[in-house]
Amino acid sequence: MHLIKTNSENPDFIYLVKQLDAYLKIMDGEEHEFYNQFNNIDVLKNTIVAYVNNIPVGCGAFKEFNTTSVEIKRMFTCNQTRSQGIATQVLNALENWAKELGYKTCILETGKRQVEAVQFYKKNKYKTIPNYGQYINMENSLCFEKELI
Repeated sequence: MHLIKTNSENPDFIYLVKQLDAYLKIMDGEEHEFYNQFNNIDVLKNTIVAYVNNIPVGCGAFKEFNTTSVEIKRMFTCNQTRSQGIATQVLNALENWAKELGYKTCILETGKRQVEAVQFYKKNKYKTIPNYGQYINMENSLCFEKELI
């Protein structure tokens, strides 16, 4: 497996995000349009795509949240390559990239219905925080934070 740093114009990133959106449309149900409005990829300048045998199998991104924090966005791994550590490598690469750019913290939001995602972030030392921004009154949202050391 190898990772590349890129941006949201990368065709493989776009391809993977389309798969993610199809999955989330099912998982989020009636709330999908609310969440989807905050997932516009054209604002993402820092994206990573994971490849196995030159096939794109996972991705993730971050955007600045404030001067010291980034928000992790668009984390996804294809079904056929889950449980192989790909998402962890993508997340670690995003955290390291953010740290290189001087950020101190990563935050993110995921849905309570995305049980695997919730477990994944906890396993990767993300701590639950109060819902922030547009997620404050969203019952399905869980927000997390991790200090970059």
